[in-house]
Amino acid sequence: QVQLVESGGGSVQAGGSLRLSCAASGYTYSSYCMGWFRQAPGKEREGVAVMRMRTGGTSAYCSYSVKDRFTISQDNSKNTLYLQLNSLKPEDSAMYYCAAVPRSIDSGCTCDRYDYAHWGQGTQVTVSS
Repeated sequence: QVQLVESGGGSVQAGGSLRLSCAASGYTYSSYCMGWFRQAPGKEREGVAVMRMRTGGTSAYCSYSVKDRFTISQDNSKNTLYLQLNSLKPEDSAMYYCAAVPRSIDSGCTCDRYDYAHWGQGTQVTVSS
C-alpha cells in the first residue's frame, strides 16, 4: 500500500524558513518521480519542484518565483523527499502536497499534477507579512 506523509509545515513571518518532508512507504519501484505541489484557496494546484528518485536525482523547479528560494532534495535511504523553503513570502502561503508516480529512467519528471498517481494529505504553510 502506497502512502505519502508530509510534515514540516507551519506559520512563519515573511523572510522565514521551513523544511518540508515527505516520507514514501510502499514505493518499491526502481525509478520514480516525486514532486511538491501547492494550492492556495481559490487557486489551481501548481507544481513547485520535482525530482527523480533513486536514479540520478535530476530535479526541476516549476516556477521562477521559487527557483532561487526553494531547494528540493532527497534521501534515498529513507525514501524521503524534502523541500527547503527560504525567504518565504506571503504569496507562498498554501497547502503543500507531495506526489509520486512510477517513471522509467528514460522519461522525465514533469510539473503537471495530472501526471502523478499518488498524493499525500498535505501540510499547511502560512506566511505572515
